[in-house]
Amino acid sequence: MKETLKRAVLLFALLAAVTGVAYPLAVTLIAGAAFPFQAHGSLVAGDDGRVAGSVLIGRDFTAPFYFQSRPSATPVTPYNASHSGGSNLGPTNPILLEQVADRVQVLREAGVTGPIPADLVMASGSGLDPHISLDAALVQVPAVAKARGLPEDEVRALVMTEAVDSPFAGSYVNVFSLNRALDRMGGGG
Repeated sequence: MKETLKRAVLLFALLAAVTGVAYPLAVTLIAGAAFPFQAHGSLVAGDDGRVAGSVLIGRDFTAPFYFQSRPSATPVTPYNASHSGGSNLGPTNPILLEQVADRVQVLREAGVTGPIPADLVMASGSGLDPHISLDAALVQVPAVAKARGLPEDEVRALVMTEAVDSPFAGSYVNVFSLNRALDRMGGGG
């Protein structure tokens, strides 16, 4: 019995060292060497060299000269990566209906006209989604172009160059990347 217990403890220690230390360390080192940008959070530096954000986490853009992100349902602050999660509000919940109506009003006040895609007024399941559909970006083009004093055709062309076509998700745009490209383009922003 003593020998069996000794073997079990030894086997447990060996497996704990391999699966709890050696394997995670090896994967981390390999990922850091092979994919340094992604392994370190896909962080993007601003012109001053400081971290401006991550292409994996949405940001709260409220100025009219920026494309608006998908709303965030994270607690405390929008796009709070330490509190990822949805709101759990059902489609007939009065709180959700009020939030949607408020978001529609904000978009209308910013100059967005026509039908508003759902991803501009409903949060994602994680509350961190940095992407909006191509339709959601295109519906904002006239308002953003006007706020920046840029021709709509130029802003629309920029959206199209930033758009990604996916066979699984359809066409979508990373709002953080789009707004950074928009800043490089110039205008009244």
